[in-house]
Amino acid sequence: MGRGRAKAKQTKVARELKYSTHATDFDALQRELSGGESSGKRSDDDRPGDSYDDRYDEYRG
Repeated sequence: MGRGRAKAKQTKVARELKYSTHATDFDALQRELSGGESSGKRSDDDRPGDSYDDRYDEYRG
């Protein structure tokens, strides 16, 4: 009991997503997928070290 409102809201949101049309910026999407200016990836050098890293450095490949 008490699930009627939640289910109705989920159904409403799902219908809006399914049937509404949104303007898509395909150029921005292409830049994001191709790596563009900043890929957002980080290496081990980007993050601060801690004692956990020091103990297991010898196992890195």
